[in-house]
Amino acid sequence: MPASVERKLLHYLKRAICDFRMIQPRDRVMVCLSGGKDSYTLLYLLNKLRHILHYSFDLFSFTLDQSQPGWKDAGMRTWLEDQKIPYEILTKDTYSIVKEKVPEGSTYCSLCSRLRRGIIYSYAEQQGFKTIALGHHRDDLIQTLLMSVLYNGQIKSMPPKLLTDSGKQLVIRPLVYCQEADIIEFARQQNFPIIPCNLCGSQENMARVRIKKLIAELAKENPKIPSNMLHALSSIHPSQLMDSQFWNFKDLKPAGEELTDTLDFSALPEESEIETTKV
Repeated sequence: MPASVERKLLHYLKRAICDFRMIQPRDRVMVCLSGGKDSYTLLYLLNKLRHILHYSFDLFSFTLDQSQPGWKDAGMRTWLEDQKIPYEILTKDTYSIVKEKVPEGSTYCSLCSRLRRGIIYSYAEQQGFKTIALGHHRDDLIQTLLMSVLYNGQIKSMPPKLLTDSGKQLVIRPLVYCQEADIIEFARQQNFPIIPCNLCGSQENMARVRIKKLIAELAKENPKIPSNMLHALSSIHPSQLMDSQFWNFKDLKPAGEELTDTLDFSALPEESEIETTKV
């Protein structure tokens, strides 16, 4: 089997781990294996890296069975045992909750991810895991950035490393430099026993799907657009934006000039009281 894609992915995985100091010697890393191509790739590569580094950190696979119709994890169990990766598959029926709470036709992702995240963090705390690894990749980051700008009016995305709200766990995303196209090809080569998602994966009208298509269309004209968007996440220029929390616009002045009081508009009439003259 060609190893070029594996080498490329492993290179970017190691680079991300080093750039953001994601894993320390003797860490116990809990990888969230959803059953999709991304998390399988992440778990495989971390296990490979663990072997290369002579088992300098521990690895554990955690899967949440959300009781979705058609869930079959026999292939996953066999694969994990063949890889000699310790694991647990925990069953919690969040599927019924999501289907009950979210109106038909609306996106399930927000509620589904909140429920899943709460269970993951609780399990990690109970089992003493301080590091949780997620399988988000480069394309997830840039899609989230564009979605946040267009739909939420904020410039934010998925950080490569963050603390949970409790401060008790570190969440890492070692695939942040990896392209989804490479992951798709690698998953095909490895023939991972994929378990499809019957919730968000079935909603083709989701905003994320439209954003993904938009970026793909733009990349046809300029292939550097996805990598430029990723680079933008680490090349912030606060003085070129409008957030006064990160740049003191009010106190900017030419050299040698003194700051004076700002214009006082309190004496002006309300806009509704101003008579307009037609020209």
